[in-house]
Amino acid sequence: MASKNDPNLKTKETKNSEDEKKNNKNNKKEEEEISEEDLKYKQMIELFVQRIEEQDPAQQKSALVGLQTEIKSSTSSMTSVPKPLKYLRIHYHPLKHHYETVLDSENRILLADILSLLATTNAPVGSRECLKFKLEGNIDDTFQWGHEYVRHLTAEIGEEFAVRQNENKEFQDLLNLVSHIVPFFMKHNGEPDACDLLMEVEQLQQINQFIDDKNFSRTCLYLLSCANYVPEPEDTEIFKTVLSIYRQMRQLPDALRVAIRLNDLEIIEQIYTSCEDLTLKKQLAFMLARQSIFSTSETDDNYLNIINNTKLSEYFHALATDLEVSEPKKPDDVFKSMNTENTIPAARNKLAQIFANAFANVGSGKDKLLLEKDSHNLNNTEFGLTTTIASIGLLFLWDIDNGLQKIDPFLYSTNEYAQAGALLAAGIISANIRNECDPALGLINDFLVNKHPLNVRACALLGLGIAYAGTAREDILSSIEPFLESSVDPKLTCFASLAVGQIFAGTGHSKATGLLVQVLLESEDILSNNFSRFLCLGLGLIYLGRQEESEVTIEMLKTITVPMANYAMLTVETCAYATTGNVLKVQKLLQICGEHLEKDNQFQGVAVIGIALIAMGEDVGSEMSMRAFEHLLQYGEAEVRRAVPLAYGLISISNPRVTVMDRLSKLTHDSDMSVARNATFALGLIGAGTNNARIAGLLRQLMSYHKDQDLLFIVRLAQGLLHMGKGTVTLSPFYSHNLLYSRTGLAGLLVTLHCCLDLQNTVLSKSHFLLFSLTNAIFPRMLMTFDESMQPLQIPVRVGQAVDTVGQAGKPKTITGFQTHNTPVLLATTDRAELATDEYIALTNVLEGFVILKKNPNAVPKKL
Repeated sequence: MASKNDPNLKTKETKNSEDEKKNNKNNKKEEEEISEEDLKYKQMIELFVQRIEEQDPAQQKSALVGLQTEIKSSTSSMTSVPKPLKYLRIHYHPLKHHYETVLDSENRILLADILSLLATTNAPVGSRECLKFKLEGNIDDTFQWGHEYVRHLTAEIGEEFAVRQNENKEFQDLLNLVSHIVPFFMKHNGEPDACDLLMEVEQLQQINQFIDDKNFSRTCLYLLSCANYVPEPEDTEIFKTVLSIYRQMRQLPDALRVAIRLNDLEIIEQIYTSCEDLTLKKQLAFMLARQSIFSTSETDDNYLNIINNTKLSEYFHALATDLEVSEPKKPDDVFKSMNTENTIPAARNKLAQIFANAFANVGSGKDKLLLEKDSHNLNNTEFGLTTTIASIGLLFLWDIDNGLQKIDPFLYSTNEYAQAGALLAAGIISANIRNECDPALGLINDFLVNKHPLNVRACALLGLGIAYAGTAREDILSSIEPFLESSVDPKLTCFASLAVGQIFAGTGHSKATGLLVQVLLESEDILSNNFSRFLCLGLGLIYLGRQEESEVTIEMLKTITVPMANYAMLTVETCAYATTGNVLKVQKLLQICGEHLEKDNQFQGVAVIGIALIAMGEDVGSEMSMRAFEHLLQYGEAEVRRAVPLAYGLISISNPRVTVMDRLSKLTHDSDMSVARNATFALGLIGAGTNNARIAGLLRQLMSYHKDQDLLFIVRLAQGLLHMGKGTVTLSPFYSHNLLYSRTGLAGLLVTLHCCLDLQNTVLSKSHFLLFSLTNAIFPRMLMTFDESMQPLQIPVRVGQAVDTVGQAGKPKTITGFQTHNTPVLLATTDRAELATDEYIALTNVLEGFVILKKNPNAVPKKL
């Protein structure tokens, strides 16, 4: 115990006494500094309070009305407290106690309103007294205290609703109050606040009755941005609400975008058929074609040609001509480096040239390597010949008439490898294109019978999956079904499963699912095959983006005892939650990646790719997942580290971000050659179709640095991807301002990535033709405009980086750092476009792909 003479104690006492003196001085100063006018005002407020506390109801009412008037009429700067509230602060608790004694109902309501306002700053945190007094006051006059008061009140409504819901209490009084607040927000540019409040009380569908032509756009934009951050099934409810708003406002293109996001074919059909404007209907047809939705009841050839992508090749050639890139590239133009024939074996070098040639000249219909007369490159052997012939299909991508004519001679060749390549080429040519005659199916079906060699049938199945990806046609399933029996060669069964997954991608088709699950359950030994990963992937693709629908299938897969069962379960689960940004699933996958397993750990690679697959739907998730990949590279096992570069490639596909580029560049020099190979291939993926000069330089440096033959071959592949389409195409499945993604395109990417998990037995072995699965992901990255008669129209557009305008009032700028070009123009993954003239009006708010314009009747004529 300290003594009285302790010097420390004395100093403390003196300090306390000094503080008290200072406080007293400050209080005296405040009293002295208050002006005579403020002193009179303070006394008036205190007089109001005294009269309120009296027992006479008439005097109480007079005082309450006077006090309300003073509060409403008081003005102050943004940084000071209104005088009535400043002087009423000390009277909050006395008034609250007096409230309990007030018997007159009208006076109780008036006092409750005042106490509700005072509670915003004086009530204890968490007491929700502001809401309590408002519910006892006049809810019809909720807005008399201003906007900030209403926002504070809405916060307490959300808290109270959650408490009552957990305790199963009645909350109708809260909903009545909400019905008064929401219209206030909607009329005062507070659409985000209104949406948040309705989501808090689970009444979002009520927003429709407050929508008008002035606020629907901002409301829908905010709700669409919220959908990425809420769990299922709330995200679906948000999309359905937005869909109903767009349909209510007759914004059919925007409604169709949301219906495609919901993957609801019935609603898509309703929106399309309900369109009475014939020109607008063509714009909707272009949107259906981009998503490869061909199941409409349309019979008019003018619309069918658009929906079936019949003229896609013609438009692509027009783009190349306009940009002056129609001249074919040689492989040497792509590689731009010293001759490596001494480093890479001749056969492997020729194969690299075939791939680079096909990627660089994709869709152009001409090249300087294969289509020349007496080309010696067609003299390849075995699987090299298969890839060579199949690459002709990539050269004639989307051009069915000319493409099939070129490969026709090889279909009747006596060489089985040439036949296999021709069948695969037939599928590649028909990717994302529909033709009434079904030429791909007619050609391929004849080669699915037993009399043809195994390799021919395997390529026929792969071609069938590429040609009819996303069509969900049961007649094709019937053709493939015989290959899903236990008596069939395991390789054929795996390729057949992959084809089924591609054809029924994202449909959740019950029959297709049942067939593949049956194969897995009855033939567990098939999972020891090198191609068994494609059986698992085929099942996963069926559930692409279906979320909870996959749970029953995952439970069934848990009964399988072989090690590959984990691979199957994770593949299905990651595919089901693709692009959803589901945080819980990402955490689960990170936990799996953190396990230190010495054997049977192939499934960990799927978990790594799954993290990127789930997070790639939104920017925040992408950034967070890339941070997680850094930790996996430092602490993960070999199988995990090998998959990380592929995850980087997926999450930044055709988007050469500098941070990702630098990380992959370091990994290309990793001591583990599997990591280096995958990192090199991932460099090609992030730069695919961009002609990025920095990546091109990195790849050329790798050619002179590395001596590993396999890695040098991968460098050549990456160079081909980088120059894909001479910079006119993209592999990114996302479009429509990243709201939508192509399921068939994402399926093609996943097939390639799962191949890369075992490069040694696929691409670097005899199955390099599996790389052509990327075909479904290839699409022109352009903006082309047409007039109402579908004639190409050259108009000025501004192209720049997108600006987030969510929650901003008025008409904010949507792009920044723009440049003005005449259409057609190329659009990078992060680019946005807007019209630079008021002479025309676009029929859709999203300017990418193919857009129809109409004359603006209100346009101001240009001065001569």
